[in-house]
Order: sequence, then structure tokens, then C-alpha cells
Amino acid sequence: MMKILFNYQRYAVFVIVALVLLASLVGAAVYSKWLLVPALFAGALFLLGIYDVRQRKHAILRNYPVAGHMRFLLESFRPEIRQYIIESDHDEVPFSREDRGLVYQRAKGAEDKRPFGTMENVYGSGYAWLTHSATPVTIADTDFRVRVGGPACKQPYDASLFNISAMSFGSMSANAILALNSGAGKGGFAHDTGEGGISRYHRQGGGDLIFQVASGYFGCRNENGSFSPEKFTELAADPQIKMIEIKLSQGAKPGHGGMLPAAKISPEIAEARGIPMGIDCVSPAAHATFSTPIGLMQFVGQLRDLSGGKPVGFKLCIGHRREFMCMVKAMLETGIVPDFIVVDGAEGGTGAAPVEFANRVGMPMLEGLTFVHNTLRGAGIRDQVRIGAAGKIVSAFDIARTLALGADWCNAARGFMFAIGCIQAQSCHTNCCPVGISTQDPVRQRAIDVGDKSDRVARFHRNTMKALGEIAGAAGLSHPSNFLPYHLMFRQEDNSFVDGNEAHPYLPDGFLVSGAEIPELADWHGRWERADAESFAPPEIPSGPFQRRNVA
Repeated sequence: MMKILFNYQRYAVFVIVALVLLASLVGAAVYSKWLLVPALFAGALFLLGIYDVRQRKHAILRNYPVAGHMRFLLESFRPEIRQYIIESDHDEVPFSREDRGLVYQRAKGAEDKRPFGTMENVYGSGYAWLTHSATPVTIADTDFRVRVGGPACKQPYDASLFNISAMSFGSMSANAILALNSGAGKGGFAHDTGEGGISRYHRQGGGDLIFQVASGYFGCRNENGSFSPEKFTELAADPQIKMIEIKLSQGAKPGHGGMLPAAKISPEIAEARGIPMGIDCVSPAAHATFSTPIGLMQFVGQLRDLSGGKPVGFKLCIGHRREFMCMVKAMLETGIVPDFIVVDGAEGGTGAAPVEFANRVGMPMLEGLTFVHNTLRGAGIRDQVRIGAAGKIVSAFDIARTLALGADWCNAARGFMFAIGCIQAQSCHTNCCPVGISTQDPVRQRAIDVGDKSDRVARFHRNTMKALGEIAGAAGLSHPSNFLPYHLMFRQEDNSFVDGNEAHPYLPDGFLVSGAEIPELADWHGRWERADAESFAPPEIPSGPFQRRNVA
């Protein structure tokens, strides 16, 4: 008997509901009609249990009618339970509570200091720190800028060292875009439009824009989806647009296209993207305008001419390193050098990406940045190209480290999302963002007070630049752009460390094109030899591990 009860205990909640229903109905008939109220609730649960037993989609509901729904309920707010109750200050999922708290404090203008010393494991593998000087410097003006625009650029732009990374209208709500861009306008820094085109909310905010041209050519496309020089020329003439960025790939899902279903395309999205209503909007994985390294450089030159000489560059996450060398060889062969390159790391964010892409495709930012920086140095053109970098950058230390390893400026997306109230609910792809940022639900996005949130965006930027000035001064520098690898120390394993010059060295200027080969850089020379300005395709298919060349 006990064995039978044990085997069928999974139905206990369903049986209890049935008994409550029966008791309530009897009580209502004998004692009081008010007992019909619990009878209604019990009846609804009883019918749910009947449905659970008969449905065939969820095995757990067939075995645990009514009770099985608790699993799905708890699972639905598991991220919140972890974030508020279980997660420590340093758990990165993907941003730690400490990082988020720092952004919230600086955005609100609240106290961002902490007592009692560091909570970091300073002797653990992966810890990094900045070296300081015995003669620190006080930097009064922290409006740090870098001029973007090479010899062929007629309208260079003095960009802030910290800007808003690409986030499209469509993935972001109207109020979120307006708050971000208004904040950029108040703070005097740039806002990347993302691939979704320039919406009325970008224009209304009045902040400086980096117009992103992606494979869908949204905002500058013909009806068949091809690039329209005429529409681009008209759009790029807008003085609010300061730079043009060709998107080759993004860190969270490099090499992956996308589709916006027709049901999600609103009139405002259709207006910004230049697409029709009622038809699925496809973002191809690759550009149709070019397919070779030389073709890419010609497209850079074309956009620079059509825009009246504004800075033009491209954004990518490093994949095959040889392919980037193909691009650099095309720069040398054509004489067309982009004004900037933005390196996006595999740790970058997105509204939605397949797990395999988010976790396992693309090179992390620090390694990608170091490779791009040194390839341009090796080709002798690093001084002609500015480098931006993005990938989990929220603090002044993040910026300083990125600048030291070769970047000229930094971009952040999720950091500025935190500034306007993001709580890392990780529901960006559901259209149910609890704070109204990554949703097109007009009721949800009303939660964003544009005036208050735009002030927070500007304040977060200003306070982060102030902190950057303080740590640059502590290192004895007069400007953060003077950070070099030796200002950093990296603990690669417990109880031992190396300085940045060893962990992420700057390679010799012009070493790839000088004709002389450096034995310890044989793999760089071998990869450079295999790169071709006319094609991304490899000259041979490797049949085994990469073999380093033997250099006499």
C-alpha cells in the first residue's frame, strides 16, 4: 500500500485540489454561498489539472498535473532570484553586481567610493592592475578627445574617448534611443546608430551620430535591398552624422545574419530602415556590395566621397586573422585607408544571438585589439588609422587598459543601458523588458523618463571621464592616450605576473613590409605571406596544425 502511495504521490496536489473543490461545493450547499469563491479557484485548478494530464507537449505536466507549473514559474524568474539573492558582487552573468552598481552610482551622481579595501583576489590568476607614479599629476580638464580622420578625410571629428556603441532602433525602444542620444548631446560624445538606420528619435535627441552601414543597408537602400548611393549621399549630408561605420561583424554573433518578422515592423521602424510594411526584413550575413578586400576598400573610398569627406571606417570582430591581413594588404595596394577601425570583442552584447555564437564564435576584445593594432603597425600605417574598441567596458580601468593595448577610444553599449535603468533581466529578445529599454511595447517603454535618463547618461559619461583622469594622473600621465602596455601588470597564474609589454607587446613598426624577417615573429610573416588583397579565400586548405615557418 505504501509503495502504491509513493508511486502516485506526484498526483498529490491534483488530488488535494479535487478534494478542496468537492469540500467547497458541499460547504456552499450546506453552510454558506461564500464558499463558492474558493470553489471557483479550486475548480479552475482542477480543470487545469485535467488539461495537464491530457496534453502531450510537456511530460512533467502529465506526471505532475497542477504542481508541474511551479517549475515553469520558478524558471521564469530564475535570473532575478540569482541576481537578487544568490549572486555575489563579483559573479559575472555577464556583468557583476559591482560593475552594475558602479554605473548606477555614477549615473545618479551618488557616492561611488567604497570602504575597507578591495574585494578582488589580488593574488589570483587573471588579476590585472595599473602601475602608478611617485609623482602623480592632477588633470583639470577631463573632456578627453581624439581626432578621427586620415589624410583623405575632409571633415575630421574630435571624438570623445568614451562613446555609445551600436544599438539599433527596433531592438531598443523609442524612449531608450531618445534618452541615449539626448544624453550624448548633453555630454558632447557620440552615439552609434546600429544597423537599424536613423530614426526620428536619433534626430530628436540632437546628439552626434555614427551612422552604421550594415549588410541590409538600412536607411540607404534600394527597394531590392541593394545599396543606394543616392540615398546615402542625401542621408550623410546631415550635419548630425559625424562618422560612417561599415559593419562587417559584431562580437556577439559574428558571421550571423538576422530577420525582423513582418509582425514586429512598426511604421516608425519601416521609416527608419527604409523598408516596406508587411514583409519580413532580412539582414544578410554578408555584404552584397563587395566580396573582396579590395572591394571593401573601394567601398570605404566611395562612402568617403559620397559623404563629403567624413571619416569612414569599419567594425569587425576578428575571426580568421589572415583575412584581416588581407584587408590591410588591400589598403596598401589601393592607397585607400579607412579613417578608423572598431574592434568588437566576442564578449560583446546583443539583443539576441544563438548560444553557440555568443559563447564560442569570434576573438575576445583584448586579443583582437592587440592583433589589429600590431598588424597596422607591421604594415606601417598605424598612424593613419584610429582604433576604437568595444566589449564589456564600463569603468575607467576598462578604458585605461584598452587604451594601453592600442585603442584610441572606447565604445560601450550595455554600460550606457545600465545608465538608463537596465537591470540585466536578460529578456531583451522577448519584447517584455521590465524597464522598457529593449521593447517596442508602448506601455512598457513609458517607464523611461527621457529627461531624467538622459541626464544620467551624460552624468555617467562625465563621472567616468573624471575617474579616467584621476587614474591617468596617478600613473603620472597628462592624458589617458599616453597609456602604454608597461603601465599594466597581468597575473597570468597564481603568485606570478608579467608586465603589459610582455603580455601584449607592441610589435616593431613596419616589420611586415620591411623585407627583413624576425625569427620570433615567423608566424606573423607566414600569415602575412598567405594574405591576398584580391581575395579572402585561403591560398591553400590547411590539412593539419598551423606550421610555423623556419627562418634562417
